[in-house]
Amino acid sequence: MDIKIQSIHFDATAQLQAFIEKKVNKLEKYCDEITSAEVVLKVVKPETSLNKEASIKLLVPRADDIYSQKIADTFEEAIDNAIDALVKQLQKNKEKTRGK
Repeated sequence: MDIKIQSIHFDATAQLQAFIEKKVNKLEKYCDEITSAEVVLKVVKPETSLNKEASIKLLVPRADDIYSQKIADTFEEAIDNAIDALVKQLQKNKEKTRGK
């Protein structure tokens, strides 16, 4: 799977990028048809808490694109929350395709 990581208004550390790649690659156990993932990290309103935004878009052939966007205190927490939401969407998508 091809993973693109874009960080807006800051530079993502190698450690954060490795964390994202590890988490996103785990999604393949829920759907082996994922061709690529686009991860966008943003700092919104730097002076407040809950200012780290992570959005993940999965490209899956023969299905609608799967997308999740979460905001948290840290990028790791936002990524975890977004991954959890994507897992639910992938499971729902799998059940829907099995029913056909």
